[in-house]
Amino acid sequence: MSVLSTLGGVLNRLAALGPLSGIAGEGGPGAKRWVGEGNCTAVAAVLISSITLPTAAETISEPVALLQGLDKITARVSKFEASVGAVARFGTLSIRVRDCEKNPPEETPESAAFLEIDEMRPGDNMARRLFSGWMFASSPALSALEHPVYDVNLLDCEAASGSPRAASGSTAGKDAR
Repeated sequence: MSVLSTLGGVLNRLAALGPLSGIAGEGGPGAKRWVGEGNCTAVAAVLISSITLPTAAETISEPVALLQGLDKITARVSKFEASVGAVARFGTLSIRVRDCEKNPPEETPESAAFLEIDEMRPGDNMARRLFSGWMFASSPALSALEHPVYDVNLLDCEAASGSPRAASGSTAGKDAR
């Protein structure tokens, strides 16, 4: 809904309340008063009812998360893919992606993935859970892995390599040259 049509709807609803025949203290006997007659409540109700909140667009579920890992000791930066449901390894970390969601192309770019990151240290029989939660590509510090040696960040959610991508425009009637 455009701003102009919303404003037009608000003005039509205000006009339905009747003429603005007076301000408190003005006008003669029988003049409409805004204060003390409940009209402020009516105006507030009209304004609140005409506010439309943007609806959240459906996200696109992608099967692969593109992650970036940093080994702080060696300063090695690695980009790697992790399929949803599968375990990816980075150093002593095992990373399982439970879900990877991406906004549609017409929305603000954002990718989010639910990650479970465990560490298996040499000599330990049990993995220790370091992180479990959503990571966001646009705000890596919002929900970050806290580890003295490793950093892991989400870069993007993408289609599996080899799977066809959706075309962003119509190709009807166009020849490949």
